[in-house]
Amino acid sequence: MATGTVRLHRVLRAPAERVYRAFLNAEATAKWLPPNGFTCNVQHMDVRVGGTFRMSFTNFTTGQSHAFGGEYLELVPDERICYTDTFDDPNLPGTMRTTVSLRAVSCGTELGVVQEGIPEVIPVEGCYLGWQESLVLLAKLVEAEIRE
Repeated sequence: MATGTVRLHRVLRAPAERVYRAFLNAEATAKWLPPNGFTCNVQHMDVRVGGTFRMSFTNFTTGQSHAFGGEYLELVPDERICYTDTFDDPNLPGTMRTTVSLRAVSCGTELGVVQEGIPEVIPVEGCYLGWQESLVLLAKLVEAEIRE
């Protein structure tokens, strides 16, 4: 069974702490992670190495959902997050591994995302497009400076 990999890179005008927190806060994740046309429901997030999470994405047009969950493998505050994802749907077999790297730079945070083990039935270019849409929403969340 072949699997795919996507690699993404962005520079965000936000401190690494805020970007890191956006990946590990349920309300924030529900706001930015689902790509365009989807909503997200986070059932639980136990943010610690060995902790698990569970959520679902719902297609707003069709109402169809797909649930998935995973485990946190590595958490280095403001620097690195590594976790697994496994879909409930048997037609989307295998376990994906996502590694998020953060590095403070002069204008904010350099973000790298590598997602490996994407099930063969998911077109890699579709997954890449979904991540690009999600990262636009992430930028809108973490780059905002609202002081009141």
